[in-house]
Amino acid sequence: MLMPKRTKYRKVMKGRNRGTSHRANTLAYGEFGLKALEHSRIDARQIEASRISMTRRMNRQGKVWIMVFPHKPLTKRPLEVRMGKGKGPIEKYVMNIKPGKICFEIAGVPEDVAREALALAQSKLPFKTKIVTREGENELF
Repeated sequence: MLMPKRTKYRKVMKGRNRGTSHRANTLAYGEFGLKALEHSRIDARQIEASRISMTRRMNRQGKVWIMVFPHKPLTKRPLEVRMGKGKGPIEKYVMNIKPGKICFEIAGVPEDVAREALALAQSKLPFKTKIVTREGENELF
């Protein structure tokens, strides 16, 4: 599972997830990519499930770049615990996703295989995405 080696603070506040992505909103490495269309969170399990489905569909050929990393801790209190007594322990690590963010990139495989692999990864993610290519990525969303 993806998680940070160390963090400055063990627990962080929830914060807000507004606006559009200004970083990683164009393809940097690959020929095809998966671009987020809505606000959401992605956790380590979802990233790993998407990565496994893509690499299996590509028969271990080509290269996959993961452009997201879960660095934000989410806490959760145990079930049936009374109110108060502080914040719960860390349950998982997540990353806030903004519209326009490129989540995964693929290179080194034919277009039809890349589209099938990215479609499998789309089904593992909890937010709407679209497949972008180097030629047709200059549109906003």
